[in-house]
Amino acid sequence: MTIHKTIFAAAALSASALAATPHANAQSAMDQGYNSLPSYDGQDLELLVDQNGTHFALWSPQAQDVRVNLYRDGRNYGSNYYVDMTKDEHGVWRGSSRKDLTGWFYTFSVLHDGKWLEETPGVWAKAVGINGKRAAIIDFAKTNPEGWEKDHGPELKSYTDAIIYEMHHRDFSVHPSSGIANKGKFLALTEKGTVNGSGIATGIDHLKELGVTHIHILPSFDYNSVDETNLPANTYNWGYDPVNYNAPEGSYSTNPSDPATRVREMKEMVKAAHDAGLGVIMDVVYNHTAVNDDSNFSLTAPGYYYRHRPDGSYSDASGCGNETASEREQMRNFIVNSVKYWAKEYHIDGFRFDLMAIHDIETMNRVARELHAINPNIIIYGEGWTAGDSPLPVAQRALKDHAYQMPGVAVFSDDIRDAVKGHYSREDDPGFATGKHGNEETVKIGIVGATAHPQVDYSKGNNSKKPYAKSASQVINYVSCHDDLCLTDKLYRSMPGSTEADRQRAARLAQTIVFTSQGTPFMFNGEEVFRSKKLVHNSYNRPDSINAIDWSLLDKNADQYKYYRNLIALRKAHPAFRMSDASEIARNLVFDNVKEPGVISYSLKNHANSDPAAEIKVIFNGNTKPVTVKVPKGKWTIVAEDGRIDPAGLGESRGGTLTVPATSALILTR
Repeated sequence: MTIHKTIFAAAALSASALAATPHANAQSAMDQGYNSLPSYDGQDLELLVDQNGTHFALWSPQAQDVRVNLYRDGRNYGSNYYVDMTKDEHGVWRGSSRKDLTGWFYTFSVLHDGKWLEETPGVWAKAVGINGKRAAIIDFAKTNPEGWEKDHGPELKSYTDAIIYEMHHRDFSVHPSSGIANKGKFLALTEKGTVNGSGIATGIDHLKELGVTHIHILPSFDYNSVDETNLPANTYNWGYDPVNYNAPEGSYSTNPSDPATRVREMKEMVKAAHDAGLGVIMDVVYNHTAVNDDSNFSLTAPGYYYRHRPDGSYSDASGCGNETASEREQMRNFIVNSVKYWAKEYHIDGFRFDLMAIHDIETMNRVARELHAINPNIIIYGEGWTAGDSPLPVAQRALKDHAYQMPGVAVFSDDIRDAVKGHYSREDDPGFATGKHGNEETVKIGIVGATAHPQVDYSKGNNSKKPYAKSASQVINYVSCHDDLCLTDKLYRSMPGSTEADRQRAARLAQTIVFTSQGTPFMFNGEEVFRSKKLVHNSYNRPDSINAIDWSLLDKNADQYKYYRNLIALRKAHPAFRMSDASEIARNLVFDNVKEPGVISYSLKNHANSDPAAEIKVIFNGNTKPVTVKVPKGKWTIVAEDGRIDPAGLGESRGGTLTVPATSALILTR
């Protein structure tokens, strides 16, 4: 089953709208029964190998019987024998073999309501065979790259110091121009010295040169929609259809049939990124499963892990056929322990939660608390919306509007996204950066990181009507991601009659707003070379010809790439763009009283956040004509002007009445 991930994922349903939507706040009698079941938070679920043999444990409190089926092979041969399990405390079934079964495969069979369910690798499989049908018993210590015990990601004082680059393994490396040998694989990011046809750096060297701090990889757990037995078929998918949450996806390894290979190669990717100074963020999709009755959740504890409608059918806030029930203790335990496992075993530096508002606030706070106890540098953020209504009461949802209740979690700002480039779902709708007036106050909401500010009138916001972040570290600013039209294509649709030079100019302005705003900047891979996806909105299962980045664009759009690289360098050079504390932002970020529509002007004062500059003046002109502005007289260094940027300076200005060219930013320091 192919899961249609998310033309809805960018569609924020507001808390007020959902509150008015009829839905059953009371769980059905069946759901109430699930809530009364015992839970278990021990670390020995699924499998443990020690000097006494191999031990299996499965949480299945309503099962009548459970057994483990053992296999020599990952897919072909029948069961060699099985291990009977007996019911223990807390709904856990246990069984052991005196043998060290490393190298074997296994599944569980559960007897439920008098019927043996289909075999399942269980919900806690950490290594799997081809297509994830059977779990594998491997020695994880033998999968560690050399130097793994000393490996760690970058340190962060604040989320706002991160610069996030969202990428898909295939998009990034599969095009012939990438110069990468392991195309579409974890190992692509381990290759140094790769270049395009003109000798310009690609791959991980490109990321280092660009200056981003973290790569956000689209789902890399074992997912459903790619047949690992037929990779030459060149099937593509984003991977938002989870099967085995705790094992790497086989199609990204060089040998999907070998469970240890996919584990080892994913670790090698992480270590290569860390060696290059880059953190690795995993896109995680705990809000739904690829299938319903035949999912690993359903085959171990039928019904428990999901929310249901009063008639017993699956609720579907994900838009993908079901939604999980994070408020139930065992599902909450699963989510928390799963991300902790990835953080410990794979040294993952952050987690992006798909449709995070399907989860409850308590679960997300526990995720943040326990992850930060492992590594205080871990970044946690997600989509603060759902794709549909849910039985989970609105007040409990991890919505964007509830960010203030989740101090260790950040949310995407659809405010700055839609205000700067135009509404995501209306392809011809322009935004501030493309000449539309009326979005200025919503852009300001993004500039102050959705914190309370005396000069920002939230009542005029397009999406949000009140501050929702306690600090700017709770906001991810962006104008595009894998969902919907990428920025290049959105500008093409919303700027009729424009030239490519016009559109590149608009992209520079849009990203300058994002990268100079308070909060954490986030960009979509390939936009630094002005990549297109041929106007396809939802490319989740489209071929490489749509999704792959053509790295020859490094030649064609060299100036665009240079601008992005210098923009990132400018943000890194000035802590004033990276404040977290809301009161500090309110005190040091001062908007000018501008009458001209399509113009925003403000100052960052008082050596904000220990910035070397006493003051930074930032002016955005979203109009398609030049405008004049007044800047206090004095000795200023121009760092951005007329579609060019250089942190070291482009020249000097004495202030006074200055002209800001059309569709551009003027930034000065003193």
